[in-house]
Amino acid sequence: MIRNLTNRIIFIVVILALALWIDLSSKIEFRNPVTDDIIFSQSVEPRLGLDLQGGLQVLLEADIPADQQIDPAALEIARVIVQQRTDALGVNENVIQIAGDRRIVGEFPGLEDTESVLATIQQTGLLEFVDTGDFAPEEGSFLVTDYSPTGAPVEAAEGETIYHTIMTGAELDAVTVSQDQLGANYLIDFRLKSDGAKIFGEHTSANNGKFLAIVLDKQVISAPIINGAITGGEGSISGNFTFESANAFAVQLRYGSLPVPLKVVETRIIGPTLGADSLNKSLMAGLIGMAIVALFMVVYYRMPGVAAVLSILTYALIAFAIFKWFHFTLTLPGIAGFLLSTGSALDANILIFERIKEELRNGRSIVQALDLGWTRAWSSIRDSNLSAIITAVILFWFGSSFGATIVKGFSLTLALGVIISLFTAIYITRTILALFITSFKPKNLEAWFGL
Repeated sequence: MIRNLTNRIIFIVVILALALWIDLSSKIEFRNPVTDDIIFSQSVEPRLGLDLQGGLQVLLEADIPADQQIDPAALEIARVIVQQRTDALGVNENVIQIAGDRRIVGEFPGLEDTESVLATIQQTGLLEFVDTGDFAPEEGSFLVTDYSPTGAPVEAAEGETIYHTIMTGAELDAVTVSQDQLGANYLIDFRLKSDGAKIFGEHTSANNGKFLAIVLDKQVISAPIINGAITGGEGSISGNFTFESANAFAVQLRYGSLPVPLKVVETRIIGPTLGADSLNKSLMAGLIGMAIVALFMVVYYRMPGVAAVLSILTYALIAFAIFKWFHFTLTLPGIAGFLLSTGSALDANILIFERIKEELRNGRSIVQALDLGWTRAWSSIRDSNLSAIITAVILFWFGSSFGATIVKGFSLTLALGVIISLFTAIYITRTILALFITSFKPKNLEAWFGL
């Protein structure tokens, strides 16, 4: 029937124990038994998606003419910069991905301060140090400069004056936030690269007493007077900063300017109450569905049905442990994919059990029927699960290409669930059923197998 049944049972018990450990824990730690120092630590908190805990979803589009082509590499750089900016603002577990050839989708589960994130995302972050000579521009005013990221010539409109850009934020090496000596104002401290330090030193040495405007996206942040040569490559930007605005400003500068300007074309805010309600209803629907299916399996297939129910419970524990360990984000479509893959596991068990019943009706012994049932049902199980995995791969590719995160979550959990369900149906169900037969040695086949 099954060789080395004891070894298989031990293996299943170990897998089940590990799954339960992860499922019931929020953090896995291993300590040095001698020093009690932590040698390994892994958070296994479940990650809930936007639709389960609330948050913000934003659709960004390149703010350039529709007929102008966008370099895919530039769009990818913009995505990375948006990711870095929002990470630096403390927005955890955010998902930023490209959708199509000119759009970026951002998802921020659990986000509360949506305004600061949207403002930080849209800022192109082009910092310029502009020589304004004897003219002192007002903070917050718009300033036309001669620097163009595209290299196109800049022409002044009537009544406008173009000032000379000394250098841009590309020369920045480090940016931090600090406070002045009195602790009353926030400052942006910066350190320049070697070339930038040289340019800055030469300009400040030759323009003592002149104004040097610090401009972000053509808007004047401050316009200090040069009081002497600054040759050390370090300086500070002052302005009417709060802690939040200073931090957001530093983030924009630290992670450079966007190669492609972005605009918000759609936002969707989901409240945490709605997300929690969706989660509770999904769990309740899943439990009710599992209970009905388990009842049917036990009533119709008797002993094999009990083995299948135990196998499905093991499948659920293993799948949830994998989701937690690898930090897969759980969403409503993802839960749907998980439940659908549970159906695949039951399909495999039903195919096997029906083949076993056929062999028993043909006069085979229990051991023979068990072996032939798995052997002859395998081809159908293999083909059906393989087609499900291929479908999941196609859906995942579609979701990645077009920014459909709902489709990606569904396809990922579906594929993972099918693989795990295949293992439980072929390995665990057969082992449990063999253990039952060995232990109970059933004689009345109609009662035990529902013939």
